[in-house]
Amino acid sequence: MMTTESVLIGRPSDAELSDQLLGTAWRPWRKLGWIVYLIGIAGAISLVTGITLTVTYGIGMWGNNIPVGWGFGIINFVWWIGIGHAGTFISAILLLLEQRWRTSINRFAEAMTLFAVLQAALFPVLHLGRPWLAYWIIPYPSTMQVWPQFKSALPWDAAAITTYFTVSLVFWYTGLIPDLAAARDRAPTRAKRIAYGIFALGFSGAASSYRHYRIVYGLLAGLSTPLVLSVHSIVSSDFATTLVPGWHSTIFPPFFVAGAIFSGFGMVLTLIIPVRSLFKLENVITKRHLDNLAKMLLVTSMILTYSYILEFFVAWYSGDEYEIYQFFEARLHGPGAWVFYTMIICNVLVPQVFWSKWARSSLGVLWFASILVNVGMWAERFVIIVIGLQRDYLPSAWHVFTPTPTDWSIFLGTIGFFLLLFSLFLRFVPFVPLTEVKEMKHEMSHEEGH
Repeated sequence: MMTTESVLIGRPSDAELSDQLLGTAWRPWRKLGWIVYLIGIAGAISLVTGITLTVTYGIGMWGNNIPVGWGFGIINFVWWIGIGHAGTFISAILLLLEQRWRTSINRFAEAMTLFAVLQAALFPVLHLGRPWLAYWIIPYPSTMQVWPQFKSALPWDAAAITTYFTVSLVFWYTGLIPDLAAARDRAPTRAKRIAYGIFALGFSGAASSYRHYRIVYGLLAGLSTPLVLSVHSIVSSDFATTLVPGWHSTIFPPFFVAGAIFSGFGMVLTLIIPVRSLFKLENVITKRHLDNLAKMLLVTSMILTYSYILEFFVAWYSGDEYEIYQFFEARLHGPGAWVFYTMIICNVLVPQVFWSKWARSSLGVLWFASILVNVGMWAERFVIIVIGLQRDYLPSAWHVFTPTPTDWSIFLGTIGFFLLLFSLFLRFVPFVPLTEVKEMKHEMSHEEGH
């Protein structure tokens, strides 16, 4: 039976909450945690191997060709950037909207954002072909008076990613400071007390400190909110400003933002369900949280479905034979058409199960559906980029894209590296915001008249 009444089960004391939520950082790991950690190390090795091959032998190790000059590198870049959207959405926008259910999962989602953006940033740099010259796309005051080519998408991507990552990192760290101070005061060893004390920046917990903290945290939330819309809008403009059939569309910015939030919420569910069970946090990450995340998946899936329909309608209404061919032939019957149908099944049909309260309350259904959502969103990036390029204006230049082992090594390696970073975060940082959970508990107790 679904429990939708509360975002905190029971009314544990402050000491009990401290023991439970801070203890995740120093209690011994269970076997599943070590398995995830080892998978992450294996992925990191795969990533390093792929990058080494790319740097040593060049982009020829990838499956890119003419006309598919953008292959796995840009697919994975857009996919990871999209995953990074849910963290800021959950943490900043829901904070400004005073949504109480964001508490308990916001720090988790913020960390996911940071680690996903790091994976995303790898791909444009490697795609340059000469990654050691990546700093050339930053408009620094060079004595040679050499400036980036601002007509290229690359400087805009660099600006969007670095801005988003920097603000997200500062926002995440600011929210973490009270809990680091609490960890400093309760850590079981002197070494840990010193380590947490350094990162707590002298936060004392006094009323004046807390008031300043709340002001800064709120300002950063206001600063972060427009970035949710701006980052993926800029990424989508990489495509929309070109003349490739299937790309040149004004719907791309809102379409990409909705898709990004959709994939981000999918990844949050994929991660939070096993972590919730592993650390026995069912009382603070309740089924109410999972229910709301499932509803967000359903809403954003409906927006995506509308966007898919609109793309086909605009292609037909334009009368442009290349657009019509792209949507009604290449995607439906061309090479890689099965990826298009995978996208439709995973992004349009699978989320419809969340109309059912039973599906939203079943952990197995939620987890499996969230994985399919991530698969579907990766397929969507493949459809837009690869199918669009491999069937452009000149049939004589058409060429099918086939990823190489190096492509797969880097892509799967980023998934493993992401898991490695995330497992280290779970191991050393209080990933459920203790201060905010305590504050919420007292507010709920006050409302209940206790």
